[in-house]
Amino acid sequence: MLLVGRRTTRTCAGLNRRAFLQVGASSVLGLALADLLRARAAGAGEGAKAKAVILLWLWGGPSQLDTFDPKPNASLDYRGPFGTIQTKIPGVRFCELFPKLAHLTDKLSVIRTLTTQSNDHGIAGTIGLTGSAAGGTGLDGKPLQGSPRPALGSVVAKALTGTKTTGAMSGAIHPFFVIGGKLHQGKKAIIGEGGGPLGGGYDPFRLEYDPATGTKIPALQLPSDLTPERVADRQKLLSALGSADRRISHLSSVGAIDEHHARALGMLTSRAAADGFDLSKERDATKDAYGRTRFGQSCLLARRLVEAGVPFVQVNWSDHVEAEEDAGDGGWDHHYRNFQIMQDRHAPWLDQSMAALLTDLHERRLLDSTLVLAVGEFGREPKVNDKAGRDHWPGCYSALVAGGGVRGGRFVGTSDARAAKPADSPLSPVDLNATVLNQIGLTSEQITGLGLTPVGRVIEELF
Repeated sequence: MLLVGRRTTRTCAGLNRRAFLQVGASSVLGLALADLLRARAAGAGEGAKAKAVILLWLWGGPSQLDTFDPKPNASLDYRGPFGTIQTKIPGVRFCELFPKLAHLTDKLSVIRTLTTQSNDHGIAGTIGLTGSAAGGTGLDGKPLQGSPRPALGSVVAKALTGTKTTGAMSGAIHPFFVIGGKLHQGKKAIIGEGGGPLGGGYDPFRLEYDPATGTKIPALQLPSDLTPERVADRQKLLSALGSADRRISHLSSVGAIDEHHARALGMLTSRAAADGFDLSKERDATKDAYGRTRFGQSCLLARRLVEAGVPFVQVNWSDHVEAEEDAGDGGWDHHYRNFQIMQDRHAPWLDQSMAALLTDLHERRLLDSTLVLAVGEFGREPKVNDKAGRDHWPGCYSALVAGGGVRGGRFVGTSDARAAKPADSPLSPVDLNATVLNQIGLTSEQITGLGLTPVGRVIEELF
C-alpha cells in the first residue's frame, strides 16, 4: 500500500521525498516494476504462440461429471440429476447447464484426464498453481520437503520481462496480475501464489472487483488506523502523484530517484495504466454479456488487462473454497447441495462469463494470441453423497483450454465409465503448466536459466 512517512525533505515537485521513495520501494509497485524494467531475459518469448495467458482458477474443485465430462449412462447416484447436451466436438457432450460453452467448442478444447497428488485443497492448490507440492503442508500438518516453486504467473512474468508489450500500457506494466483475494482454506493461506525463489518482485499485483463498489487496488488502500490528519496527508500525496509523471525526469536528474524507479513510478501514475483498471469505460451491453457477477466482471477486467499488454492474468473465482450462499460466489467445494448450487449460480455464471470472454477475445482478434484456461485444483467424487453433494476427488478431473495456439474442437483423454480415473492419457497439472510455458515460447534451457527444473510434458494433443 502507499505509505505516508513523516516529513523530512521535500522535492521541488511538492512531494515529500520519503513518501515518494516509499512508493518507489513498494515490493510490487516499486522494486518489482524497476526489476521489470532492468530485466532482459534474452530469447524468452521468441517463437511464442501465446503473448498472454488468462487463468480462470475455479477454487474449490468443480465436479467433472456436472460440467464437462458427464456420464449419462451411469446410474443416477453417479451421473446426478442433470441431462447432457451435444457440443460441436463429435461424440463429446457437456452437462446441460453449459449451453453457451457447448456452442463454442469449435474455439476450445477439453482435457478430461487430469489427476493430482492430493485431495487436500491446500496441497492440490499449490500443485495446480506451481506444478509442485514443495513448500506446502501435508495432511499431517508437517512441512513438505523442498522450497516452494513460483506460481505459473510468476514464471511467465519472469520469462517475458525482457520482451516488449504492444498494448496501451506498453512500457508501463506489471507482468502478473491476480483479480481476487488471496486464496485460503479455513483462513489459512495456501502456498504458491507468489514469486517464491524468483523473489517478491514477481509476486502478483492484485486487484479485486466488488459489484457494489467496482475495482479495488489493495496495494493502494489505507491502513484502517489512519487518523484524519494522515488521510489529509495521503490525499496530498495522491494529488502530487497525479502530476508526478510530468516531473519524473527532473527528480531523476537531481538524484531523488534512479531511472528505473522513476519509470516504475511512471507506471503507477500512467493514465493508460489507470484506464486498464477502469470498467466504466466498457459499454453496458458488454458488461451485461459477461454477467454482473463478481466473476463475470473480473473476466471482463482480465480482457482489459490483456488488451493493455499484461502477459499473465489470473482470475480467482473466489478466495475461499466453500460455497457460502451469503458470499454470492463462494468456491466450488460442494460437499452438500451440489446440484442446487450448480443450477442456481455456479454453472450459469461460469457458462456466461467464460463464453463472453472467449467471444470477446475472438472478436477483438486477441484469442489466437491469448491462452485461456479454466481449471480447479481437483475434481469431485463420482458417487453422490448423502447430502446431495460430492466430496474431494483427485483421481480425475477436467479443464477447458482455448486460444494461444490451441486447436479448437478437440478433447484430450477419456475417463472411465464413472469419471473416476483416466481410461487413457493420464495428465497432471504439471503437464498443463509445462504446456503454458511452451506456448509462451519458454524452452527447457530458459526454464533452467531461471533457476528452476523443467517438469511435465507438453500436451501436444491440444495442437
